[in-house]
Amino acid sequence: MTVQRVALLTAGGYAPCLSSAVGGLIERYTELVPDVEIIAYKHGYWGLLSGEKVVIDDEVRAKAHLLHNYGGSPIGNSRVKLTNTADLVKRGLIQEGENALEVAANKLKADGVDVLHTIGGDDTNTTAADLAAYLHENDYDLQVVGLPKTIDNDIVPIRQSLGARTAAEQTAIFAQNVLAEHGSNPRMLIIHEIMGRACGYLTAQAAEYYQQWHARQEWLPSIGHDPRRWDVHAVFLPEMALDIDREAERLKAVMDEVGCVNIFLSEGAGIPEIVAEMQARGEEPEKDPFGHVKLDTINPGQWFAKRFAKKLGAEKTMVQKSGYFARSAKANADDLRLIKSMTDLAVQVALEGGTGVIGHDEEQGDRLRAIEFSRIAGHKAFDIYQPWFQQVMERVGQEVRPAEAH
Repeated sequence: MTVQRVALLTAGGYAPCLSSAVGGLIERYTELVPDVEIIAYKHGYWGLLSGEKVVIDDEVRAKAHLLHNYGGSPIGNSRVKLTNTADLVKRGLIQEGENALEVAANKLKADGVDVLHTIGGDDTNTTAADLAAYLHENDYDLQVVGLPKTIDNDIVPIRQSLGARTAAEQTAIFAQNVLAEHGSNPRMLIIHEIMGRACGYLTAQAAEYYQQWHARQEWLPSIGHDPRRWDVHAVFLPEMALDIDREAERLKAVMDEVGCVNIFLSEGAGIPEIVAEMQARGEEPEKDPFGHVKLDTINPGQWFAKRFAKKLGAEKTMVQKSGYFARSAKANADDLRLIKSMTDLAVQVALEGGTGVIGHDEEQGDRLRAIEFSRIAGHKAFDIYQPWFQQVMERVGQEVRPAEAH
C-alpha cells in the first residue's frame, strides 16, 4: 500500500508529550518520505466530525523541532466519545439519527486519509480501531497507528505511556513550593491533590521523585528548617485500603511532634466512599461523556481535608491541585527519548502497512512493537507491591494494604 496522505489527531486530557509527539511524527515523515501529505484534525475527534483540519505546510515541516520545546498540543484536544450519541447530538457534532462512527469514517474517506495517527489513551486508540474496522468493511483501507498518551500510565499492556514521567516530575516540583507553606500557620495540614482517577501511578511516582529531591537537600533544624516538616507524611492511592481513623491516629502523632502534616492524595482515592455518602443523602454525582464521575464536583481533596483536619487538630488546612500544572508541561529528557523511539517506529509501521498502538509490550518481554488494538485497555491498576513503592511507603511510615476493589 502506498501512503499518500497521513492524518494526525490528539485527544483526551493533556499530557506532557502531545506537542513533541506531533513534532516527532512530522519530522520523521519529512525525513523519510517528504512527498507524503500530512493533515491534522483540530481538537481530536471534534475536528474529525466537524471537518476542522489544518494542512502541515513547508514551514511547519522545516521547524517541527520547535514543538519539542512546548507542552499542550498545537492541534488541540477535546473529550469527544464517538459512541456517546446523545452528547454528540447535544454538542451539534452529529444530527439526530446519525451514526458518529459512520460520519467520522466518511470524513476520513472524503479527505483521502491512508494513515491515521492517534495520540491518546485507550479510548482514543480503540475508537480509531473501530473507525478502521468500519472503513474496511466498506471497502476502504485505513491504517491506524496509535501512540499511548496518559499521565496515569494505565494503558494495558503498555509498560510506560508517553508523558507520565514528566507529569510526575512536574508534580514533585509543584510540591516543593506548596509544601513550603507548612510554616504559614501553626499545626498546618497540606493536602496535595494529584490527578489519577483509577490509577495511583502519578501520585506514587511523584512521591518518589519528591523524596529523591528531599534527600539531596541540606537543612538547618536549629532555626526550624527541619527536614521532617518538608517530608511526605501520607500517600493515598485508589489501589490502597482507606482507613481514615487509623491514619488519623498516626498523623496526629506527626502533627504533635513536627507541627504540620503533608499528604499526597491521588484524586481517585476515596471515590467509592464519597459517592456512597452522596447517594445516602439522595444525591447523584455528575458524570462526563465517558460516564466518569466529575471529580471537580465532588472535590476529593476537600472531602479528605474535612475529615482529617478535626482529627489532627489542624489550625489551618490547605488543598492544592497540581494537575493542570503537571499535565501541560513540555516533555522532559526521559520522555523525549521515549517519544523519539515511539514516533520513529510509528512511521515505520505505517509505511510497512501495519496497525496497532506503539508501546513496550509487557506481555511480550517489554518489546517495543505495534500492539494489537484488541489487547488495548484502560485503567491498569498501579502495583503497590513494586519494590520502589514499598521503599517510598517505608520512608513515609505508612502501612500498605490493598483496596478491596483491586
